[in-house]
Amino acid sequence: MTQTKTEARVWAAPLPLTALALCAGLITLTVAGLLTGLAQAGEISDPGAVTRWGLPTARYVHHLAAATAISSAILAAIAVPPRTGPRQRRKADRSADQHSEHPIYARLLQIATIAAIVWVVAALAVMVLTFSTLAGLPLSADESFSTGFFDFVTNITTGQAWLTVVLIAGAFGTLVAAVRSPAGLGFTAVLGLCALVPIAMVGHSSSGDDHNAAVSSLGLHLLGVVIWVGGLVTLALLAPQIARTASSLSARDQGGPELLGTLLRRYSLLAAVALATVVASGVINAEVRVSSFAQLFTTDYGLMLVVKITATAVLAVVGWMHRSWVIPRLAGSHLGTSMPPGTQRGATAAPSSSRFTTTRLLWQMILVEVAIMSSVIGVSAVLGRTAPPVPDDLPPDANPTRILTGYDLPPEQSLGQFFTLWRMDWLWVAIIAFLAIWYLRAMLQLRARSISWPVMRAVSWLFGLAVLFWVTSGGAAVYGMVTFSGHMVQHMTLTMVAPIFLVIGSPVTLALRALPTRRDGTRGAREWIIWLVHSKGSKLISHPLVASANFAGSIIIFYYTPLFGLALEYHLGHLLMTVHFLLTGYIFALVLIGRDPLPSRPPHYLRVLILLATMAFHAFFAIALMSSEGLIQADWFGNMGHGWFPALDDQHLGGELMWGLGEIPALLLGVIACVQWASDDTREMRRVDREADRTGDAELEEYNQMLEQMAERRRR
Repeated sequence: MTQTKTEARVWAAPLPLTALALCAGLITLTVAGLLTGLAQAGEISDPGAVTRWGLPTARYVHHLAAATAISSAILAAIAVPPRTGPRQRRKADRSADQHSEHPIYARLLQIATIAAIVWVVAALAVMVLTFSTLAGLPLSADESFSTGFFDFVTNITTGQAWLTVVLIAGAFGTLVAAVRSPAGLGFTAVLGLCALVPIAMVGHSSSGDDHNAAVSSLGLHLLGVVIWVGGLVTLALLAPQIARTASSLSARDQGGPELLGTLLRRYSLLAAVALATVVASGVINAEVRVSSFAQLFTTDYGLMLVVKITATAVLAVVGWMHRSWVIPRLAGSHLGTSMPPGTQRGATAAPSSSRFTTTRLLWQMILVEVAIMSSVIGVSAVLGRTAPPVPDDLPPDANPTRILTGYDLPPEQSLGQFFTLWRMDWLWVAIIAFLAIWYLRAMLQLRARSISWPVMRAVSWLFGLAVLFWVTSGGAAVYGMVTFSGHMVQHMTLTMVAPIFLVIGSPVTLALRALPTRRDGTRGAREWIIWLVHSKGSKLISHPLVASANFAGSIIIFYYTPLFGLALEYHLGHLLMTVHFLLTGYIFALVLIGRDPLPSRPPHYLRVLILLATMAFHAFFAIALMSSEGLIQADWFGNMGHGWFPALDDQHLGGELMWGLGEIPALLLGVIACVQWASDDTREMRRVDREADRTGDAELEEYNQMLEQMAERRRR
């Protein structure tokens, strides 16, 4: 039966109620500021009441605007079809005008654009007010203020970080206003997420004990908050448009009645992952900033943490109610096209009043969540202006290792210490845990559909993740910052050992088999994977010559340029180094022995030649390190002060380790490549034999007849 406008009637949260829910954060910010003494003037230098109150207020607006802008772009890229009408019509009419653009998709882009403008203005305000706070100068147009501000944004780390945020926000706003395709919006959202990196680098977590854990946990915390909070605010702002769409578009046009349930289910999955990330990273970051349980109740910083923890627990309960109660009731009220579980064929739809009541309950709960979330962000804005119980400064008796790396000198380097010493890098712990859980879940989904998946692939994948966990959080990571030989163990394991086992696990093939195919014109995970595999960028980086040149050439570029020093000195540089070497090793192994789909795959003989050339290059580079008389990064390794062995001897040991740890995995790659070569040849011979049996050797007979005819012509 065709759905009428009355039957599609839903309740929508008015925008004034959404604005009121967002204002709850400002009220909470004011109360928290009064309780923590934010209104009191400083004893030594005071930037003025405007700066004291303006900075946390600007931070509050900045966090909300950034989260809303980025989440709107994410939802537009993965959750909403860009055009109305059946999918076949959308595919055939790529040149349709803007009138065929889906109204909810257009509204998401409008929200993202407006939020991005607010984001830029708020980031500028935070940058100026941060300088006013650090310099102790009230806002003014004096030349001294302008000169100091210019020096702040060009030479001081905090100023440079916020200038970077302003530039990223401006670029994001420009792109989100101009780009209309889901692919372009996806990359624009990734650009927006990059703004979280400098924010994480300059918070309270940027110094003090366990610098890497604090920065990584804060970065994960911000990522979860952006997806969770920003997505919820975006849904609240979308409510009126969803109600209008439900009345104007039919289910055949991917309209509101069908899209509301779909949009909620897709956001619910993202929110669940974001909630787990926020909770875990928040606990880790609090452990770094608070040294005892008593400090949670005896310090201003600790009390605000307790408020955040309590509010997060309430939000988790409300989110669980959404997922387990409200969304199923939406399906039961026939807001979507599917029948509710247990409904018999021929059953009549629920009355319009039931649908109206269900949607009103949904949006009311969302408004309550927005109010609580905005209050939490208000508390966080004041928390950023409150000194944590654990001081950020280095102790006065810090040794050279502590000054350079931020950590105390570990025990003397030995083989046993490489496997017993641990220092968690929580960013990589989160990535590894996610990949392991996803792989096992996908494999179980295939088994539930009676599709087999080799167990040894799963074993190889999990072993590769275990190696990655050790190299990022174990002894290799600890000594990699102290000695050149320890760094070389980390480097070669990242680029030569872990990728082999990860590639054998064939994660892309598993994803393409396990992930559902979307038929509503949106791009889910499976569609994005297919797009990336067949993109021009994938064709370039997976070309055998490019992959081998990147794998081998990046070693010279890294060690004989300032990049090595940046990776040692800065946490972000170290993170980018880890990602680069892991990806180059993975792509190289994928080209040689991978079974996952690639735009093009070289023949077996070319794979073996590439591997032999790479092995020779590694050997020559290792010999160069073993015979060198100049110390690489002497300012770092020469001043570490451990006294275990001369730094130059350690560099020679690093060259030996590079040779051994590079050639042994390369030999394993060669064995696997040769086995696959033989296996593929055997498989091809069997195929030819089956074809010959089926056709009675017709191809061979035709070939023999051709030879006889050629011989006959020569005799004539």
